[in-house]
Amino acid sequence: MNQKTFYVSTPIYYVNDVPHIGHAYTTVAADTIARYKRLAGYDVFFLTGTDEHGQKIEHAASDKNLSPKELADNVVTRFKNLWEKLNISNDHFIRTTEEYHQKTVQAVFTKMKENGDIYLGEYEGWYCTPCETYWTETQLLDGNCCPSCRRPTTKLKEPSYFFRMSKYQDKLLEHIERNPDFIKPVSRRNEIISFIKEGLKDLSVSRVSFKWGVPVPGDEKHVIYVWIDALTNYISALGYPDRSEMFDKYWPGDYHIVGKDILRFHTVYWPTMLLSIGVDLPKSVFAHGWWTVEGQKMSKSLGNAIDPYWLADKFGVDPIRYFLLREVPFGLDGDFSFKALIHRINSDLANDLGNLLNRTLGMVNRYFDGVIPEYTDPESLDEELADTIKETFEKMDAQISELAFNKALSSIWELVGFLNRYVDTTTPWFLAKDEDKRGRLGSVLYCVLDGLRALSLMLYPFIPETSVNMRKQLNTEKDIYKTNFEELKKARTLESGIRLGEIKQLYPRLDEKEILADVKNLQDKEKEEQKAEELIDFETFSKMKIKVGQIYAAEKIKKSDKLLKLQVDLGSENRQIVAGIAKTYAPEDLIGKKVAVVANLKPAKLMGVDSEGMVLAASGDDRHFLIEIDEDVKAGSPVK
Repeated sequence: MNQKTFYVSTPIYYVNDVPHIGHAYTTVAADTIARYKRLAGYDVFFLTGTDEHGQKIEHAASDKNLSPKELADNVVTRFKNLWEKLNISNDHFIRTTEEYHQKTVQAVFTKMKENGDIYLGEYEGWYCTPCETYWTETQLLDGNCCPSCRRPTTKLKEPSYFFRMSKYQDKLLEHIERNPDFIKPVSRRNEIISFIKEGLKDLSVSRVSFKWGVPVPGDEKHVIYVWIDALTNYISALGYPDRSEMFDKYWPGDYHIVGKDILRFHTVYWPTMLLSIGVDLPKSVFAHGWWTVEGQKMSKSLGNAIDPYWLADKFGVDPIRYFLLREVPFGLDGDFSFKALIHRINSDLANDLGNLLNRTLGMVNRYFDGVIPEYTDPESLDEELADTIKETFEKMDAQISELAFNKALSSIWELVGFLNRYVDTTTPWFLAKDEDKRGRLGSVLYCVLDGLRALSLMLYPFIPETSVNMRKQLNTEKDIYKTNFEELKKARTLESGIRLGEIKQLYPRLDEKEILADVKNLQDKEKEEQKAEELIDFETFSKMKIKVGQIYAAEKIKKSDKLLKLQVDLGSENRQIVAGIAKTYAPEDLIGKKVAVVANLKPAKLMGVDSEGMVLAASGDDRHFLIEIDEDVKAGSPVK
């Protein structure tokens, strides 16, 4: 009989990012399901990696006087080192700059083209470089801002290859409706169905405005769209298109685990690509929520962006893994609170679990010289414990398989609670006073030790270091994967007569006041560093050329309630400038005003209108007030 297989993946993370708590959350979740499936006897393939192409990388490398590949090589270690620190058990780490991946991307593009799904045209739209995404004019916010990241977009017009995504609209809808598990959770599924029913448009899938990417086969002026490049990693890592043994074994993938911000790419772009090349769709895409910090969006300027390295060093790896998976239902947004983290460590890990292990092992040392006693004197409460262990395994099996991690941990902690109550009810310290009850004393402690053995197995996918530590102290199976999982799920399988290992405290209690003071000091330091980074020297400031400009014409820009088009006299030349001041000034009120103009700003397009500079204004509420210059100062005069 062939071994069951399981394939789980994270997104590949963009190397221009600094790893943050969101990256850790996704990857720890994927690691947990991978570890559990291995434990259950599956042949698992767990994939993560980095996305290293695109215009952002090209620009960032240029700023640092590096080649894009040199930049990628330098920063990819951020992710590799973090996953090692967080005890991530990925089977492969893919980089999109690797040659085998690029060959797969080109093979996919070629096959789509051969199937009549790629054609050459011209694309005109509003492009957001940070998001690597085009938007239509109706999708923009505040005139020309990206609806995803809210940063300004640039209007581009360039030749482009297009993918006939619209061709697969009905097939994709049919697949989603026939496979309710394809998109999880349900709320995300409904969101995607609604988007598809609005009508899929053909997708621009190449760029000529930059070079850092995979060239289009036969037309190397074009670079393949970064999202096609990135999404293909899920099959390139398995050896596609060579129909390798790995591809046949693991595809279709069981879970793509992604953040909700990239769900559309994974449930619309990716499946239509697969339909085009005749490859089965993944079984399920699960979109989790975002984390805020103490109720606020994570932001470097606020000093609350959480560094996973610092967290792991300060609190330990397993407590961070436990908190992320226990605190919030997977799929919903969550709020990271240091008080909540400290409470989880002190209450759940140190008190409930840690004290249970410590006091039980202490009593075995005291009453049985550190040797696991035999189970000889049963009572009905022991059967209730055995049933609870069996039921907990059954519940957590279903819950982990559905990625309901917080429910699985809650079920496990119900068993922790039962074991603590069992000790309190059976009162082994009283039994130890009566020699006639020594058999029952040994049986009670054996049952608790066996419950701890079961807990160590259940906890392994979530907090593996803690699991291994517990098993060392119990002196039970050395290699958790060489055991029969079904046998281990049964109660009272712990071998008696074995001497316990060295007893160590699982989790020390944390001093909340001291920890919160450390956190505040760190955040204050980060804020100061951020302020220092934002300061500029005189040489930088002197590069800015500010001149007096006199407005001689002004008009509103169609479809915008904020922007005005100004004609400005700068003395030796006239400039057209777009300014977001329409909520403060009527066009006719501006004629003749002298204002401060940044004259050496790169030209840009706002709402399709050329802008050759910037007028300086002060902001108040949702309005902007021009900095006006005395009427006696001539247009074109420098402002110093």
